[in-house]
Amino acid sequence: MNTDVLDKPIVLSLNRAWQVIGHRTIKQALIALNGGAAGLPPAVGVDIAYPKLEDGSWNFDRPLYLNPVAWDEWVKLPVRDFDFSISTPKLHLRVPTVIVSTQFDRMPLRIPRVTRQAVFERDRGVCQYTGEFVGKNGGNLDHVVPRDRGGRDSFENLVWSKKEINSLKANRLPHEAGLRLVRKPTAPKPLPVAATVREARHPDWRHFLHL
Repeated sequence: MNTDVLDKPIVLSLNRAWQVIGHRTIKQALIALNGGAAGLPPAVGVDIAYPKLEDGSWNFDRPLYLNPVAWDEWVKLPVRDFDFSISTPKLHLRVPTVIVSTQFDRMPLRIPRVTRQAVFERDRGVCQYTGEFVGKNGGNLDHVVPRDRGGRDSFENLVWSKKEINSLKANRLPHEAGLRLVRKPTAPKPLPVAATVREARHPDWRHFLHL
């Protein structure tokens, strides 16, 4: 068996309503398909069929069907020339790329972590002291209340700032440097996991993501 492929996070996970709830490695998906384990509810794989063109290639843009398949039937599916697969002494198995967690009907939320990227995205690359768009190269993080004066690494105390303004402010409070915030910084709202999946790690994902 090719164990390297088992750790590939290319399996999109859906809840019982077929809403995106995250992704899994192939190993995690196979465990879920084959009866589940602690923290991994039983699941069915989605058999995605594509039409074959006259030249022998496949049309991946318009699936013929999306069919939920339980483990007993999954092991009987043919392995096509474009599928990932694994082999055991008894099986040559098509690797699932989309699974449905049959016992999970919630939509999990992801609470944003405090990172440079998260603050940049919240402030949309705009300097929060001048209102000027400075982008990633022209700006950096500023602690409204400097760390050496008790300021925390929190969304409420971090803003995106033009580099020159940040240098001018140094370790002063905004009003001490003659600056005023465009708006009060706040923490971004939690997002559904589906909204945080921004790339298709496998072509099959395109039929379930709104990219």
